[in-house]
Amino acid sequence: MRLEEMSCIDCGVKKCDSKTEVAREEFPPFCVTTHLDPQVLEEAMECYKDPENHKVMVAAAMVEYEHYCQYTRVEEIIEFAKQTGAKKIGIATCVGLLKESRILASILRDHDFEVVGVACKAGCVKKVDVGIPEECNEIGIHMCNPIHQAKYLNSKKTDLNVVMGLCVGHDSLFYKYAEALTTTGVTKDRVLGHNPAAALYTADTYYAKKLKK
Repeated sequence: MRLEEMSCIDCGVKKCDSKTEVAREEFPPFCVTTHLDPQVLEEAMECYKDPENHKVMVAAAMVEYEHYCQYTRVEEIIEFAKQTGAKKIGIATCVGLLKESRILASILRDHDFEVVGVACKAGCVKKVDVGIPEECNEIGIHMCNPIHQAKYLNSKKTDLNVVMGLCVGHDSLFYKYAEALTTTGVTKDRVLGHNPAAALYTADTYYAKKLKK
């Protein structure tokens, strides 16, 4: 691979994650930090001056600092919601994770949040009605409807949304149309018990043949 094609995903040094100042000479020759477009960085940093963005960044940093390697994802979501002042939380769930979403809703309500949820199949729109091939009916006739999920939660004026196991691509559309800040509770992976990182941990062993082209 050519040097100019390399980026953070090719780095094993992580000098940018140091707890102390590091000389630029110690960064890899392809480092994004030492080769970035100053205007892009400046535009990004300018966005943090927005009061809402600033509040979110500070809250996220405080949750990480105060509970690093102590809190589960659920606990972090609760603490983040409290620190950002969220009162109403929306849950956008796959119908396959309704049980998990009910448990999450119960926990959130115990922490005095108002919770509203919507499942991917709500509305019962047929797949063929939007041009999805009829063969896809083998696993169900009704389409997943992430745009409806987003608009439903928008109509409920949620302060924070939690995605619970929406399919790849469906989650993308939900994030695109949701008006409230959104975080992920569960990332769907039916094969690996919703732990997609397991495939990466075993990419050189058990999953080597399955993942390589």
